[in-house]
Amino acid sequence: MIHRTVVPSLILSVFCSAALFGQQGAAPVAAPVAEPEFPVMLQQNVTAGKTPVGFKIQAKLSIATLMGGTVIPRNATLSGEVIESIAKTATDPSRLAIRMDSVQWKNGSVPVKVFITDWYYPTISEAGQNLQYGPPQPANRTWNGQGQYPDPNSKVYRPFPSDGTEQSSSVPATPSSTTSNHKTQMKDIQAERSGDGTIALTSKHANIKLEKYTTYVLSAGDLVPQK
Repeated sequence: MIHRTVVPSLILSVFCSAALFGQQGAAPVAAPVAEPEFPVMLQQNVTAGKTPVGFKIQAKLSIATLMGGTVIPRNATLSGEVIESIAKTATDPSRLAIRMDSVQWKNGSVPVKVFITDWYYPTISEAGQNLQYGPPQPANRTWNGQGQYPDPNSKVYRPFPSDGTEQSSSVPATPSSTTSNHKTQMKDIQAERSGDGTIALTSKHANIKLEKYTTYVLSAGDLVPQK
């Protein structure tokens, strides 16, 4: 009698355990959530070593962005400050870090914690040329980073000449220019992430200078090239 009672109970226990295990094994694994990117146009110029730490920064969102189920509209205002600003020396690179803490628009606001990255959207002319900032020279001459202008027909300028001369990373937008649809990394600038998640820009070639006429990318995570 005891034998007949124990065996069915054991079988039922094994069956329930197997069913529970199967349900647990079928549970979907949550995919990692990508950090939102904020393409923004700065409202102030910022130069490493000249713009002081604590300087208040504002930027306008260039493209409506989805964050945590909330659509943040174009032209929303992001506010933050410069948290690191160091000029280049003979031995140490230039360093610049900007953190944005909030974003506001007409019908709402949300806190954020995002940083200027080493990505931006180049300005291009109507003819499709990339317009990088360079020394003020005739429009038919191109700075090659070595004090020469080899191509008399090009209007392309490099933002950071290899001789270490301080140059800006962009050229002011004009009626005949527009912003590219594809982001790219700034020349001769790297992004460094610290243990607390702060992102700082560094350059061994020149003092980093960000222009308010250029669309830069804010993020809390690592960015990858667009396909």
